Amino acid sequence: MRRARWHAECWKRRSSMTDREAKTRAVKILAKSIYRDLEAQGFDEKQIVALATELISEVTMKISRAHEKADQQVA
Repeated sequence: MRRARWHAECWKRRSSMTDREAKTRAVKILAKSIYRDLEAQGFDEKQIVALATELISEVTMKISRAHEKADQQVA
């Protein structure tokens, strides 16, 4: 019975979250999950940081291309 009550409370909190809050929470959960999976597969901290750096690089390049495209349309 205690477990069911916890799930009800959890559901109440989730339903009051905005879409943005829910996505932020999901990203944190996903990051922890990916980190644990990488560790379990034998990746060390340096390799995990390298992966994070590559992800940031990909996002940065996409943002840069979008800004260049927007600048070309304005010109």
